[in-house]
Amino acid sequence: QVQVVESGGGLVQPGGSLRLSCVVTGFTGNIWTMGWYRQAPGKERELVAESYIIGTTNYADSVKGRFTISRENAKNTVYLQMNTLKPEDTAVYYCKAFLTKDSRPNNYWGQGTQVTVSS
Repeated sequence: QVQVVESGGGLVQPGGSLRLSCVVTGFTGNIWTMGWYRQAPGKERELVAESYIIGTTNYADSVKGRFTISRENAKNTVYLQMNTLKPEDTAVYYCKAFLTKDSRPNNYWGQGTQVTVSS
């Protein structure tokens, strides 16, 4: 059974940094896309950053230059380094893995980790 587990959230002051981690278990093979999304209260879930198996990445405009996504394919793990955090970055952050298991491509989501940016 594929599971996606995030860690690393917490409370941080504006201007501070956090590093989120996400590991995919129960799967061996290529994970085509690993990414981070976030959802703030009263808002829709939005893309933060994605990392593709070919080595390219994609970022939301609001986090470019502040956040960095990276992955370790051998460990089925993706990270999100978040610097210069702002109060508007406060949200639940979700990890998503897009992979093919038993010939079925699908998105797998984690349970989310809370990030709160506040003084």
